[in-house]
Amino acid sequence: MPLTDAECRNAQPRPTSYKLTDGAGLHLLVLPSGTKSWRLRVQADNRERLMTLGTYPAMGLAAARKAAKAARPGLSTGTPPVPEPPPPKPPLRAIVSDWHDTQRDRWKPHHAADVLDSLTREIFPALGDLPADTITAPMVLAALRVIEDRGAVDTAHRVRQRLHAAYDHAIAAGVVTSNPAAGLARAMRTVIRQRHRPAMLDLADARTMLERAESIPAHPVTRLALRLLALTAVRPGELRAAEWAEFSGLDGAEPVWTIPAARMKHKRERAADTRDHVVPLSTHAVAVLAAVRVLTGRGVMVFPSLTSSRKPMSENALGYLLNRAGYAGQHVPHGWRATFSTVMNEREPSDRALIDLMLAHSPKDQVERAYNRAAHMSRRRALAQAWGDLLLDRMPNAEALLTLPRR
Repeated sequence: MPLTDAECRNAQPRPTSYKLTDGAGLHLLVLPSGTKSWRLRVQADNRERLMTLGTYPAMGLAAARKAAKAARPGLSTGTPPVPEPPPPKPPLRAIVSDWHDTQRDRWKPHHAADVLDSLTREIFPALGDLPADTITAPMVLAALRVIEDRGAVDTAHRVRQRLHAAYDHAIAAGVVTSNPAAGLARAMRTVIRQRHRPAMLDLADARTMLERAESIPAHPVTRLALRLLALTAVRPGELRAAEWAEFSGLDGAEPVWTIPAARMKHKRERAADTRDHVVPLSTHAVAVLAAVRVLTGRGVMVFPSLTSSRKPMSENALGYLLNRAGYAGQHVPHGWRATFSTVMNEREPSDRALIDLMLAHSPKDQVERAYNRAAHMSRRRALAQAWGDLLLDRMPNAEALLTLPRR
């Protein structure tokens, strides 16, 4: 059907160009920028050509029809037909977004957020706005080298794998024809896999490390996250994805953090183990939460990303803080679990099963499993308080971490 003035006036830009057809070769092309151009498709020299007649609304519908009628018999003397421009090529960020949209339902929410955040942070600044099919392997490798050069070799490999998957998806969709991230693994630095995660197992050394890490310039949310990780000995991923709704009783005598089973890591898929993990909180942990609430309490997440309050903090933030404090290769965020276990088992050997329960270790036999089903919350709370007293002896209170120099 022929166009109407209202259709021309109300046509809104979309992510890709589209046409509104009037008939007899005349159409209105609407670009993503919002520009609207009148185009006329005609036959000239036995070839189909495209003429640009003018832009809307400077040239209205009636004027465009009149110009099209005048142009058809006088092609030899009129404006030379111009070839129709090819459709715009999608940028890298577009194919990554499309891939992420198809995959995120398979992932846990915090992992889905981390995947997109890693590519946004590490790849998009250099390559995100370039057409995806113009990006070459050397360009990808150069971006990965930047990550490697700061010591995050494992992160560089994860980013390459995610980019590789996004390009494979785009190839299947017919958007690109080659994958510049393929075959780069051998050109990258080798990840040195450690059999055990490095950790400071001596209490005095651990206290010195925490004090040093908290004293260097850093964002206060990162400092407070590191302290709460040390106090609770949860897994770093569980801490990063913590939400305010998971904490209860913070103003009472029995404050707890209930980590949903869906966010817990279980090495063995046993029905008996897929329960929420309840973490008794020491007075020191409650003080950390009170301090960080000043900064993030209006949002959902306790420790959000610095770029988005809806995303968890970067998985590398705590590790970078420890590395900048001089502990690269000596202690990683996950190492606080080993520190807590070693120190408390040496001091309270009769509480080995309860210490394992506090670490959410999966029991290996039915007897231990039955024992762990009884929460023993009173004793666990006492152990958490004793650990906090030992670790933070003569350390500044949590509120003081808000005023230390920022990075």
